[in-house]
Amino acid sequence: MTTPQIDLLKKIELFHSLSEADLVTILSEARWLSFEEGSFVFHQDDPAERVFVLARGRVKLYQLSGDGQQVLMRMLTPGMIFAAISLVEDVVYPVSAQAAAPTQVLYWSQATLLALVQRFPRLALNATKVLAGHVREFQNRYRELATERVERRLARNVLRLAGQTGRKTEEGILLDLPLTRQDLAEMSGTTLFTVSRILSRWEDQGLVLTGRERLVIRVPHSLVSIAEDLPDRPGPDS
Repeated sequence: MTTPQIDLLKKIELFHSLSEADLVTILSEARWLSFEEGSFVFHQDDPAERVFVLARGRVKLYQLSGDGQQVLMRMLTPGMIFAAISLVEDVVYPVSAQAAAPTQVLYWSQATLLALVQRFPRLALNATKVLAGHVREFQNRYRELATERVERRLARNVLRLAGQTGRKTEEGILLDLPLTRQDLAEMSGTTLFTVSRILSRWEDQGLVLTGRERLVIRVPHSLVSIAEDLPDRPGPDS
C-alpha cells in the first residue's frame, strides 16, 4: 500500500523506474532528521557522507567565495534531492545547506546508498542523470553570470523560483517561500541596491508586487520576455 513517503520518492529522479516494492525497501533504509530554521544540515567542505531528500520545509544552498562572500546557489523545496555528490566517494560538500524554515529530511548514508546501488542497478543510471543535471545547472548559472545583463539574470531567477514554489493567488503567482532581496542579489550575482532598483521599476510597471520577504508575479509573460531578452514586454492590462 502506497504511503506519502513512497509517493515522495516516486517524484524524485534518483528513484524513477523502480517498483513500489523496491521503493519500500529503499525507504526502510532511510533515516529522518529535523532542523530548526537557521540551523545547518551540513557545511561547505564537510566530508560528503549523506544524500538527502527534503520532505518538509525549505533549504538554502550557499557557497562561500574565495574572499568569504556568501552566494546563494539554490533554494530547495519539498520533493527535491540534494547532496547527490555523496554518491561519489572521498569528496566534500561544495556548498552549505541551511534550513530556511522548520525542516524535515530523509537521508541515506553513503555506505547505505552504495549498497542499494549494488542491489538496484537502476539507481546507478538515475544517479548519473541527477549529477549530470546538477552540472548543467551550474554551467548555465556560470554562463548567465558571465554573459547576461543583471535584469535578465534576475528575471530568470525569479521565474526559476516561481517554477519551484509558485502558488496562484488573486494577486498573481506568489513565490511561496521566505525570500529577501539580498537572497535574490546573491543568486543573481549582483548587489542589493541593484536588485532593489530593478524590483522597484518592475513594481512601477505593474509586473510584480513586493513586500518583506514576499514577491508576487503579476505578469509572468512579461518576466519571460525580460528573461529571454524579447522586445515585447506587455503590462498587466495587455
